[in-house]
Amino acid sequence: MTERPDFIVIEGPIGVGKTTLATCLAETYGCDLLLEGAEENPFLSQFYDNPKSAAFPTQLFFLLQRAKQLQALRQSDMFNPVRISDFLIEKDRLFAELTLTDDELALYEQVFQQLTFDVPEPDLVIYLQAPVHVLRDRISQRGIDYEQQIESTYLERLSETYVNFFHHYTSAPLLIINSVDCDFVNNRNDYEMLLDQINSKPKGRSYFNPTPLGF
Repeated sequence: MTERPDFIVIEGPIGVGKTTLATCLAETYGCDLLLEGAEENPFLSQFYDNPKSAAFPTQLFFLLQRAKQLQALRQSDMFNPVRISDFLIEKDRLFAELTLTDDELALYEQVFQQLTFDVPEPDLVIYLQAPVHVLRDRISQRGIDYEQQIESTYLERLSETYVNFFHHYTSAPLLIINSVDCDFVNNRNDYEMLLDQINSKPKGRSYFNPTPLGF
């Protein structure tokens, strides 16, 4: 039987393609899929309309939602072959640091520590990257109304926050992918090469660099 990680997390800024890749992998492995469910957050549209007034309830809802999902994962059948998620619990702190006031962040940190002290750690994190103009185009194409209010300056700050976070990330093996150069839905060669790399159970920090056909 092919070796592969048991718990794979896809991460990256909004619009980078996390859910698309996570869904593809879940279908390939025939496994459970954990999605962050942004559409379930009743405060999110308010946040994009008025970030200062809605940031705290938005972050708290996401934290409670994601912690609950991961706790359920821990309590479920651990003999399932693979699990795929499109969020890393630490991302909540990244967004909190980006959007909350100092007092809100201090309170948020207390809740975060209580809810996440024993969540399962991934066996592999896939970090998808893309320039801000690409993120902007993809957000526009998928046509979610409240996302159209996202400013480029916010996307720039968010992308920089992800870069800084993963520059120091050592909690799990990390596979970094420039999603601009890959099409995992329409290019079977790219997807098969990615599967080969995932199934090899990469250690430490690695990069996915597909070679174009014919080279």
